[in-house]
Amino acid sequence: MTLHETQRDIVDEFSVFEDWLDKYNYLIELGNDLPELAPEYRTDEYLIRGCQSRVWLHAELKDGKIEFRADSDAVIVKGIVALLVRVMSGRTPAEILEDDLFFIEEVGLHQNLSPTRSNGLLSMVKKMRTYALAYQAKANHKTGKDE
Repeated sequence: MTLHETQRDIVDEFSVFEDWLDKYNYLIELGNDLPELAPEYRTDEYLIRGCQSRVWLHAELKDGKIEFRADSDAVIVKGIVALLVRVMSGRTPAEILEDDLFFIEEVGLHQNLSPTRSNGLLSMVKKMRTYALAYQAKANHKTGKDE
């Protein structure tokens, strides 16, 4: 499934809910289903700056694709990061950098999150894209390609 198709699935999932209370409950469920983050990644080194809640993000390149793992100490934020992990994990750095994350607007996350949570969401996306950029630059350096 492509990054675009995964986002479309998320938009479809959220479309069944009529109000934001149901959507928040769904986010909480998604967060509860997020695989546990190993304790060695729940440190300041993996903490995302710019989030009011604590959010930890670990990325690892495997076979040319980035695998993200994440966690948060806030239930709704944990659900949001679970969505981001679902969309971006298992993708090449180029896929992450080239694709627009349209599901954020279409689901209504920006409009229905508090300003601090919305800023945190942007910080999470920025950090994931920073990892993708770093892995892409490292791969280009190894192969001798210009960036």
